[in-house]
Amino acid sequence: MQTWRDAWGRADDAAESIRATLAALDIPEAAWSGIRPTVTYNGFPYVHLGMLPADVVEQIAEAMRVTETSAH
Repeated sequence: MQTWRDAWGRADDAAESIRATLAALDIPEAAWSGIRPTVTYNGFPYVHLGMLPADVVEQIAEAMRVTETSAH
């Protein structure tokens, strides 16, 4: 049970991180409200992103490109 709780904590933290990032990009919560932490039957943490509007995905990709460019 502790393994599952630990995995849930990791998934929940990761889900919250992506929510905070999307909010910082001024993407409306309605666009990303389907983001959910989950744990597989064998204890692996995942984050289900659900369906995201294409324009939101384009904003995410652009933010990632900017971050990648500034890292070099």
